[in-house]
Amino acid sequence: MFVPAMLFVLGLLLLIKGGDWFVDGATGIAQRFGVPELLIGATVVSIGTTLPEVMVSATSALGGHGEMAYGNAIGSIICNTSLIAAITMAVKPCKVEKKSFLTPVVFFFVAASVYLFVAYSSGEFTRLVGLELLGIFLVYMTVLVRQALRAPRVFEKEEAPAGSLGKDLGLLTGGAVLIAFGADLLVENGTLIAQVLGVPESVIGLTFVALGTSLPELVTAVTSLIKGHGALSLGNIIGANLFNLVLVSGLSVTLAPFSVPAEKTIAGYNASLVVDLPLMVLGMGLLTLPALIRGKLSRLQGFLLLAIYAGFCLFQFFL
Repeated sequence: MFVPAMLFVLGLLLLIKGGDWFVDGATGIAQRFGVPELLIGATVVSIGTTLPEVMVSATSALGGHGEMAYGNAIGSIICNTSLIAAITMAVKPCKVEKKSFLTPVVFFFVAASVYLFVAYSSGEFTRLVGLELLGIFLVYMTVLVRQALRAPRVFEKEEAPAGSLGKDLGLLTGGAVLIAFGADLLVENGTLIAQVLGVPESVIGLTFVALGTSLPELVTAVTSLIKGHGALSLGNIIGANLFNLVLVSGLSVTLAPFSVPAEKTIAGYNASLVVDLPLMVLGMGLLTLPALIRGKLSRLQGFLLLAIYAGFCLFQFFL
């Protein structure tokens, strides 16, 4: 138990440093090209912080553990929204640039509609479904790249940030590597510790693994807040949630199709259909819809989402 605990701590330290580098690199690129921070957060940063979910879910699916791949993706969305975004809002609510915010939100709910239709109609995620989700990912990235290319520069040449583009890209890449490696250590050893303590595997995917692979988003969110880039943090969370559906789930299903897990039930019904998926949609609705209407976030949203996440965890472990 001592060695896994030490490796768990090492993974956390790598995540913290990786998050610091990643935010510096992403912010530098946003300033250099005059791209809104929310847009950078929803694309480049989100891909980097979603790498742990991609690796864990793909490996789980190929290893015949579809329930782990499913739980990691859905649990990460719930964690990102109801814990990480909630902490961000509770600590320091920020204004929202509606134009940049709208695109990832619309794509998320389109992808969620596809995901929910499959889950409730057949419960079987086939390779065709996986390819459809990956198709949504490609369309989303194309739309955002076109938006970025059309966006007017905000900074004049003499106002460009210090340092070179190579340095910013180096920080971005180095941060992604540290984040991915640190998350791998954290998930592997955190799962081992959980198993030693007797936690069921059906719960591990939605809680321990989901929280472990969401730590990059948490570290990035906290680092962004400290550096005064709340919009970058929010964009990262929204983008990461979308990528969990279209990239993480899409790749996992394409590699190895699986069904909606039915290990846990509530009143005789599949808990994934009654609790997990509804909470995923409810959390994103509470996070995004008020922001699109009012143009800003509130502490009340943060505390409400934190209460939802607490209830979700209590359900997973005690009901």
